[in-house]
Parts: sequence; structure tokens; C-alpha cells
Amino acid sequence: MEYVPGGTQIHLLNPLTKLIVSFGLCVSCFLTQNYFMVLFIIVFNVAMSAAAGMAGHALRTILSLAKLSAALFAIQVLFVRDGRALLELPLNLRITDRGLQFSLLFVTRLIAATMPLALMFSVTQISDIANVLVRRFRMPYKYAFALTTAIRFIPLFADEMACIMEAQTARGVQFDTKNLFRKIRLLLPMCVPLLISSVRKIDGCAISAELRGFNLRGRNSGYKEYSFFARDAAMLAICAALMAAAALV
Repeated sequence: MEYVPGGTQIHLLNPLTKLIVSFGLCVSCFLTQNYFMVLFIIVFNVAMSAAAGMAGHALRTILSLAKLSAALFAIQVLFVRDGRALLELPLNLRITDRGLQFSLLFVTRLIAATMPLALMFSVTQISDIANVLVRRFRMPYKYAFALTTAIRFIPLFADEMACIMEAQTARGVQFDTKNLFRKIRLLLPMCVPLLISSVRKIDGCAISAELRGFNLRGRNSGYKEYSFFARDAAMLAICAALMAAAALV
């Protein structure tokens, strides 16, 4: 979710266009019940990432989401009991055709709906997102600041957690165990130093914001103007066509 600088046509899109397109693609995933349409949206997201010079980033995102989706699929397919039974399992569990169809659509929607948001944050500066939310969507600046700050802190917390784990590994803690419950027990104590570090960072940011006149900022405080070009109209038209196709299919 960190911004990746670049000069591609995707980077140069209006931030408002990026917001509309990303949420439009997310909505398209839930307008359709067709697997192939959802897969097409995933392919379209990969194509946009490639156009932004981040094809590898998109593939890593799909791989990460696939691991989570596999666990969710295994849970979901066992607890949907409607439909014709395909496989009977112990403990009165069974796999049905409805459960299989629903679970497959569920995980593909998860991947397809997450990718456009991840791409938007990768090609748009957080300050631009905040300015667009305030100036175009009339969101109060305090709410926009809180939202964008929470997004900005996610990669910082991830890096902080990685540093803490490296320090603990140097002290002999083995995080590479394959036992899930043992790994959870090892990770839980890491939350305390992460929480302390997070509070310090948040306190420092609060002081910095106060010194910069945070309470005086309003809708007209932004200094950037975002113009619309032909590429924005073309991208919005493609997004509208995808939403219409998803609704019809």
C-alpha cells in the first residue's frame, strides 16, 4: 500500500478518476454471479498494473491473497450445506455443489475487489487522496486526515513488526516453525512492543499536526488543482462499460 513513483498514464490519472475506477471495479465484482466475469476483472487489474510498471507487484498481491483465499475457501465450503451433496465427511460435514459454487465465487470476488484498491494506493499519493476527498466529496478534513493517516501507517507498522521479529530471531526465537499454534504464541508477545512503538509514532504525528495548524485547515486549504484529460474520460468509460457488462452478465 505504499506509493510507487512513476510517470505512466496510470500514475498521471486524476486522483478522483482513480478513486471512482477502483470502487467501480469493486462494485462490478458483486454485480455479477459469473466466474468468468470476475476472472476478467482480475485480468484487467493485472493489465492496469502492467501499464503502471507494477506487474510483479500485482502477481505478488494475487499470490498473497490466494493464500488467504485458500483458507477461507476451505472454511466456507464446509459450512454451506445447501444443495446436492458431493462428498460426505466425518463430523457430519459435507461438500455440496452450492457450497462449492458459492465458495469459489467468494474467493475470486475477494481477489478481484482487493486488487484495484491496492493498485490505487500504489499509484496515488496519500495527500492527493485526502485533497480529493475533501474538495470533491465534501468530506470534513479531520475525517479525511484520519483515514489517510491510518492507510499511511499500515506499511510503517508492517516494517516495525518485521524489525521486531528480526531482533527476536537474532536472540534465538524461531519464527519459521510450521506449527500454527506455536507461531501464534510466538507472535502474540510481539504486539506489546509494536503497540508501544505505535503510540509513540502517533503521539509524534499529533504534535506535528498541531504545530502545522491542523485545526485551521478546511476544504479550501488544499493547494493542488486536479484537471481532467482525455485519459481520465477513457478510463471512466471503460469502468462504466465493465460495470454494465457485470450487471448484464
